[in-house]
Amino acid sequence: MWIGRHMSETLQKAAAQFPVVVLTGARQAGKTSLVRRQFPQADYVTFDIPRDAETARMDFFGFLSRHREPLIIDEVQYVPEILRRLKVVVDRDRRPGRFLLTGSQDFSVMQGVAESLAGRCAVLSLPTLSLAEVAVEATAEETDTFCWRGGFPELWQRPDLDRELWLGSYLATYLERDVRNIVNIGSLRDFDRFLRAAAVRVGQLLSLSELARDVGIAPNTAKSWISILDASRQIFLLEPYYRSPGKRLIKTPKLYFADPGLLTYLLGFPDWTAVIQNAAWGAIWENLVIGEVRKHFLNRGAGPPCWFWRTVQGEEIDLLIERGPNQFLAVECKTSPEIEPRMLKGFASLEKIYGPKALRKAAVVCRTPAPYPLAEKARITALPLGGPEGLRTWLDHGLSG
Repeated sequence: MWIGRHMSETLQKAAAQFPVVVLTGARQAGKTSLVRRQFPQADYVTFDIPRDAETARMDFFGFLSRHREPLIIDEVQYVPEILRRLKVVVDRDRRPGRFLLTGSQDFSVMQGVAESLAGRCAVLSLPTLSLAEVAVEATAEETDTFCWRGGFPELWQRPDLDRELWLGSYLATYLERDVRNIVNIGSLRDFDRFLRAAAVRVGQLLSLSELARDVGIAPNTAKSWISILDASRQIFLLEPYYRSPGKRLIKTPKLYFADPGLLTYLLGFPDWTAVIQNAAWGAIWENLVIGEVRKHFLNRGAGPPCWFWRTVQGEEIDLLIERGPNQFLAVECKTSPEIEPRMLKGFASLEKIYGPKALRKAAVVCRTPAPYPLAEKARITALPLGGPEGLRTWLDHGLSG
């Protein structure tokens, strides 16, 4: 069963404008399936097959002569040196849509792109499935299932798959294939512990010293491993917004997981009931909401222009989207279906610092089944996460206004 991807239109536009399109994303995010479905006429080769990888490494121009264009080259991170040679080919003929490259690791791929293909390629990052891609109406039950099961396409294309077994196998493959290929990890067991320690700190300010202490590694090693998780699209760091007229603000990023299902798996919850009864439920919900906003931008081909905002006094907003000088869309994440006035204090604090017109629109994404206004002229609204009247629609209106 094919699940339509919101990235499809963006991918087609990119291929119509650039000779090379590079599609990165986490392992099993659906990169190969998407490019093969969008470009069924294209020839296909994968460097996951050692023989093909070695052939391309030894004689790339001969390798190309045996394939027709457009050509999909899958898992390009295994032979990143071809990107320099691809530049020569593209410079001879800059027709759009010639090559479509996929890769699961940003380190080697993006280094090669920056050095060899700058200005010659479009770079897109495919996230795992969003809530809107798997549940149009996104009822409370569907939202809970999505948060628990996550967005890896195979788990939705094959509902019979056991979540625990699949995610456990995914994690083992990720450690053995991706992590080992990025850097020489002394102990995969330590890296696994590090990943689980990071999950415990989801939604918190990143503290490399605390992570290092918990796992028994050096802070510099923790910094390197965070970079690996980020480059392989397992986590993302939300940077703070700290441009402020005379106000002391937090300048440390917050840690989030790219897929909500992998997060709940790493936290070891036996079932969904255990999630919503746990003290971490608020952070898990925040991770889900902010992750959906991030996916919305990535599927459009844009780098998410998102930050969080927090003062040293503790005033905060979970998510800011800048729309102009001192102009913002703001989002708070709450697990309660009913919003109390005290939950809106961050919005008021933002306006005190940046001016009464700083808040163009604000939303509290909560467990409500339908939106309802929280302030005058619906400038601040309580929203469900999904559905036709949910966060995605609100974002579209806010970004177009």
